[in-house]
Amino acid sequence: MAKILVLDELSEDGLNLLRSAANIEVEVRLKLKGDALKSALNEFDGAICRSGVKITAESLAGNHRMKAIARAGVGVDNIDCDAATRQGIVVMNTPSGNTISTAEQTLALMYGLVRNIAPAHQSLKEGRWDRKLFMGTQLAGKTLGIVGLGRIGQAVATRAVAMEMTVLGYDPFLSATRAKELGIQMVGSPHELLPLIDILTVHTPLNEQTKNLIGTKEVAMMKKGARLINCARGGIYDEAALVEGLKSGHLGGVALDVYGEEPCTNSPLFGMANVLCTPHLGASTEEAQTNVAVEAAELLIDFFTTGAIKQSVNMSPLDPKTLESLRGYLNVAYRLGLLLAQGDVRSPTMCRMSYKGEVAKKDTRLLSQAFAAGLLEHAVQGVNIVNAEVLLRERGIELVEQRSTDIGDFSSLITAELIAEGKTDSAAGTLFGNSMPRLVQKNGCRLESFLDGTMMLFFHRDMPGVIGGVGTIFGRHRVNIAQMAVGRHAEKPGGEAVGILSLDSAPPAEALAEILALPQIARAWTVKLPPAGEMPSWLGG
Repeated sequence: MAKILVLDELSEDGLNLLRSAANIEVEVRLKLKGDALKSALNEFDGAICRSGVKITAESLAGNHRMKAIARAGVGVDNIDCDAATRQGIVVMNTPSGNTISTAEQTLALMYGLVRNIAPAHQSLKEGRWDRKLFMGTQLAGKTLGIVGLGRIGQAVATRAVAMEMTVLGYDPFLSATRAKELGIQMVGSPHELLPLIDILTVHTPLNEQTKNLIGTKEVAMMKKGARLINCARGGIYDEAALVEGLKSGHLGGVALDVYGEEPCTNSPLFGMANVLCTPHLGASTEEAQTNVAVEAAELLIDFFTTGAIKQSVNMSPLDPKTLESLRGYLNVAYRLGLLLAQGDVRSPTMCRMSYKGEVAKKDTRLLSQAFAAGLLEHAVQGVNIVNAEVLLRERGIELVEQRSTDIGDFSSLITAELIAEGKTDSAAGTLFGNSMPRLVQKNGCRLESFLDGTMMLFFHRDMPGVIGGVGTIFGRHRVNIAQMAVGRHAEKPGGEAVGILSLDSAPPAEALAEILALPQIARAWTVKLPPAGEMPSWLGG
């Protein structure tokens, strides 16, 4: 009999589902932390949590019993997923249960902010009738900017369009076709969005790319009187910059449901005018809590009764034998996804995967999902080989495959293409030995390069002096080149060529600017891949 520990308050519907399941025993223990949490986790086979408990590496250390944790909600930042993977614990989440509730909370804050609902109500409670003090503005006709167009961002966009707002959006992985269906006008970057909007809302995970996405510089780029909403994750907005923007009068208002540290009961924003704040209520509706509780219960019931792994954020559903036979090629496909995600093709409509040789005889669907996981890794929270293809298709991006068992220059070759309107970006890789991924083609140029660490890619005219010029610049800036590969489209010199440098450290912006200033250089950019031998967590890394 499997023992399930419930760590946070859970809807009765979810608890009743667990209690009614055969061969499952349920116990509720709330507000555990420290040694008490660590001890409890060692007594149970599975656990369900929300956001109240913090399951850290320390609380999982030495745990040899826990097999699965289900998060009743989408965010798993309160769970150390890497530590869970190392302990062999499956972590699953419920990404769809609170979509509508969070979208509605976003709109509620938007309405409350522009119509001064909270201060107007407070004035009546204090015995005042101050109509003139609370002149608002209507949302119809205003321009809403949305950064992050996954489930919640798309739900907000649909409702904003129905409210007769103009919606501008940024998401590197929402196709133009899907954006058009939703009535969203896409832009090329968050910075491009900022001067055009009246209200900004963000619906992204919190990571290195999105932390302090909106700071002092970005606030200055917005039009005077612009308002900011955040129901996603605290830390995406620099709260100090918000305070500064409100004090100067540049910002017209701020509405927050999430904070850098939670619980948060002391913030300079709380006492300021034109601020509306709530204590992380995005998923706090009866419907959302029922949905995520039932979904989390079903995940654990399926896991412990049939062995099924669904909606895992840290592990593959493959059995160990199949995984081992595919591990090297999964790593190649994953790294190709990471590489192309950092290229210059944005808002693709299609990903085309081509498999040639021996690899075409394997389970290429899983390889394509590994590529998709790499492609989306820095854009979507919790993406892995299980959910990557679904997340791609939600963004209107088609994933197609081509296979041929004919042997070419390599016994196995994986080619990945990102296709957008009028533009294609491609890369091909293979496996040397059992565990050495290699890049062997970039946009039709043949070469051989490592697929790890810090890399710089540059397209240039194939002529003498280019490589020397790049090397001289890096030498002056103390950037060491570990390995170099060059290739060209045609056999004849003088056409377009590509160079790839493996670097011991990331080049400073000044060095990259100098390289771009060379007349022979058409494009140059840096790419960061995992070190050699490092695997993603869902691949047992």
